[in-house]
Amino acid sequence: MIEQLLPINRTETAAEGTPTAEAEYIYEQPAEEIFGKLLPKQVETQVYRGMLESVASEQGSRMTAMDSASKNAGELIDTLTLNMNRIRQAAITKEIIEVVSGAAAA
Repeated sequence: MIEQLLPINRTETAAEGTPTAEAEYIYEQPAEEIFGKLLPKQVETQVYRGMLESVASEQGSRMTAMDSASKNAGELIDTLTLNMNRIRQAAITKEIIEVVSGAAAA
C-alpha cells in the first residue's frame, strides 16, 4: 500500500467521506516553529504505524497458517486411526477364522 506522508493535506475527511471545513488558527508560537517540531513527529508516527500494521499482518498470516496446519494434522490423525483400526479388525477376524477352522477340522 502506498500512502502519501508529505505534503500534509490541510483538509481532512470526516468519517462519512465528506471534506471538513478549513478553519483559521491563531498560534502563540510562530507556525514554522510549531510545524518544525510536529512534522517530524507526524512522519515518525506514520512510519511506526506502518511497521505495526506490517507486524500485525504477519502475525495474522502465521495464525492462519497454523490453523490450517492443525486442521490438516487432525484429518491425518483421523485417517490413520481409521486405517489402523481396520487392519487390527482384519487381523482379529483372521485369527478367529483360523481358530474356528482348526476346531472344525479336529
